[in-house]
Amino acid sequence: MRIDTPCVVSLSWKLSDGQNRPIDELGEAVEFFYGGNDLLAKVEEALAGHEAGDELHIHLEPEHAFGDYDAALVCFEDRKLFPEVLETGMAFEGLPAGHATPGMPADAIYVVTEIYPSHVVLDGNHPLAGMSLRLALTVRDVRAASADEIESRSVGDAPPVLRPPASLH
Repeated sequence: MRIDTPCVVSLSWKLSDGQNRPIDELGEAVEFFYGGNDLLAKVEEALAGHEAGDELHIHLEPEHAFGDYDAALVCFEDRKLFPEVLETGMAFEGLPAGHATPGMPADAIYVVTEIYPSHVVLDGNHPLAGMSLRLALTVRDVRAASADEIESRSVGDAPPVLRPPASLH
């Protein structure tokens, strides 16, 4: 079966930055809904018409992946708003109740980048924002999408590494 909207594709990959430094590798195939919300648009474009066994090499500039890094998505919040046990790298969906930074996206995932006695630095950018990416994909399988998958436009558990940020849906 060839990849065409709507269907479900099983993919494995190697993801590297623009200088070919490894970022992520998935040897076990994972399913994605093709023609919906599970894949970046440029990845879908490259997959069109391919079938199981095909290998693709895709170069993605930031605007076709996770966008440019936006310094406006970095904020400082009072340390008292966070749990006592807090570490850099921890992620929170949205800002804490009582936050002081106006205009920040409510649905963003904020990662703690620095912790000070008085405040915490949060970054709402996708971890791969601003990066050129190289993606080596292998199509492991292609199957017809179920009615539920077509309705939701997703297989539901696709990992976020190939999924566009919510702001691009």
